[in-house]
Amino acid sequence: MLTFNDPGKLQAWCRLRRQKGEKIALIPTMGYLHEGHLSLIAAAKRKNATQIVVSVFVNPTQFGPNEDYDKYPRDEKADVTKCRKAGATAMFFPTPRNMYPEDYSVFVNEDRLSATLCGARRPGHFRGVCTVVAKLFNIVHPHFAMFGQKDFQQVQVIRRMVRDLNFDVEIAMAPIVREKSGLALSSRNTYLSDAERTSALAISEALRTLRRKMHKVSKLPAGDVKKQILAHLVKNGLKPDYVEAVDAETLAPSETIRKGVAVMIAAYAGKTRLIDNTII
Repeated sequence: MLTFNDPGKLQAWCRLRRQKGEKIALIPTMGYLHEGHLSLIAAAKRKNATQIVVSVFVNPTQFGPNEDYDKYPRDEKADVTKCRKAGATAMFFPTPRNMYPEDYSVFVNEDRLSATLCGARRPGHFRGVCTVVAKLFNIVHPHFAMFGQKDFQQVQVIRRMVRDLNFDVEIAMAPIVREKSGLALSSRNTYLSDAERTSALAISEALRTLRRKMHKVSKLPAGDVKKQILAHLVKNGLKPDYVEAVDAETLAPSETIRKGVAVMIAAYAGKTRLIDNTII
């Protein structure tokens, strides 16, 4: 497995791989890798990628001034070991300086799908996401890029960016990977105390209960479902940020829970913000 720090050198290597007819997959991450990230490598293999590039970059432009950029967990050595064992063929460890020169002045905005949910709570977040992902696409020029469903709004925003800016790349989404308890895997789970981790299980419990209900009916009133989920989160010591039912394609609010609707949850366990979702 190769490792790169310089964008130009990785770009040249990827260009040569394409010229030789190889199929390139890109997996953008912020590092501190877990089984959810590694499942994306496995998914890329199933799509017959011959080169799997994993980028590790805690992107400063997607963090707000009061967010956790400085304390976001990092472990480059462990990330390399995990990716090598999982079958990645290259890793990219850029720095803020070589991704954003001092006079950097170009950013990518998506103005519709990013206006609600996490985008409304984290101003500028998706501008940073779109900008760094666009840069990674231009550096790696992958045939496809893998993302996880846990960040479902992010996936839809990137898909819209790809469509509207005519990027020649397929966006593939892999299912959420969970702990045995049901908690969605996240690098930020490391922040949780034992008590907070127990409280956090209420998020996946609420979604699991909803999925069981939807096996018996074709639709439910979104307002009633949202009230029930909010009450369950609060009862278990969480501070809800939002509980929303949205069309899975447009992210527009839906008055009913039915096929093609995503139920999105964001809540705080202590100071840690967690997100989760299910798609009916």
